[in-house]
Amino acid sequence: MSSRLKAFIQYAIIFVVTIALIWFSLQGLSEENKWQYLKDTWQSANKAWLLAMAGIAMLSHVLRAARWRMLMVPSGHHPRLSHSFYSLMVGYLVNLVIPRGGEVSRCFNLYRLDKTPVDMSFGTVVVERIVDMLCLLILIAISFAVESEKLFQFIETLPIGKPGDRLPIMLLLYIGAACIVFAVTAFLILRRNEKLKAFMTKTWQGFKQGLSSVFRLENKGLFIVYSVSIWLLYFLMSYTVLQAFPSTNALGFGAVLSLFAIGSIAMAAPLPGGTGSYHVLVPQGLVFLYSVPQSEAVAFTFIFHGWQTAIMIVGGAISLLISSYIVRKKNY
Repeated sequence: MSSRLKAFIQYAIIFVVTIALIWFSLQGLSEENKWQYLKDTWQSANKAWLLAMAGIAMLSHVLRAARWRMLMVPSGHHPRLSHSFYSLMVGYLVNLVIPRGGEVSRCFNLYRLDKTPVDMSFGTVVVERIVDMLCLLILIAISFAVESEKLFQFIETLPIGKPGDRLPIMLLLYIGAACIVFAVTAFLILRRNEKLKAFMTKTWQGFKQGLSSVFRLENKGLFIVYSVSIWLLYFLMSYTVLQAFPSTNALGFGAVLSLFAIGSIAMAAPLPGGTGSYHVLVPQGLVFLYSVPQSEAVAFTFIFHGWQTAIMIVGGAISLLISSYIVRKKNY
C-alpha cells in the first residue's frame, strides 16, 4: 500500500469519525429546526463577552510566540516575534485540517521567514508540548481537587471500559507490539542506508539542540511567567464564554474548572481541532454536572467551539497571507 493511499485512508477515517460525532451531538437538540435553534442561541449571546474571549485568545497566542522565540535564542537563532506569531497561527490553521500537522508546519513557516532550522525549532516545539502537558495536568488536578465528586461521577458515565474489561489491556498490548515492530524496521532500514542514516543523525543533532534549549535559557523566570500566563488566559477564555450565554452565566468558579478540564481532554483527541470529541463530551459534562438543559448545552458547545475555530481560521489565514508576502518580498 502506497504512503499516499495510507494517508488518504487515515484522513478519511478521521473525517468520518468527526462527522459521526457531530451528528451524534446534534441529536441532543430536541428542536425540529436544529440550525435555527443554534442561530437563536448565537443571537442571544452577549457579544461583548465573546469579543473579550477573542482578545484574550490573541494575547495568549502572542505570549506563546514570545515563549517559543525564547527557546530558540540559546541555539543562536533570534527570529522576530512577529514571525514567530505568524508561524504559530499558521500552525493552528493547519491543525484544523491535519491533526498535529501544525507542529511541523509552523517550523517550516518560520524557516521560510527567518531561515531558522526546522529540526532545531521542532525540538523547541516538543519542549513546549512537554511544558504545556505539565501545566495542563496541574490544572486538571486543581479541577479534580475542587470538583472531584462531580468529575469522578461524570467519568463513570463514559464508555471507556469497566474494571476487569480486557479491551483496554488488549489495546495497550497491540500498541506496544506495533511500536516494537516499527522500531526494529526503522533500525534495519537505517543500518543499510548510509545517506538516510547521515540525514537522521544530522536531524537528531538539531532536534536535540532544540530540546536542550530549556536548560540554557537566560531568563528561566520569564519563561515560567509566560507558561503560567498562557494557561491562565486559556482559563479566562472559558470563563468569558460561560458569561456570554444566559444558560451558563450563573455557573460558578468550579464550573469553569470542570469545563476547562473536560474540554482539554476532548481537545487532546486526534481529530481536527478536537471537533467531534469536544461536541460530545462538553455537553454531557454541562448536563450531568450542572443540570444545564440538553439543547442549551449542545448549542453552547457548538457556538463556543465554532467561535474558537473562527478565530483560528481568520488569524491563521491572515498570518499565512502576511508570511507569503514577506517571503515574496525577500525573493525580489
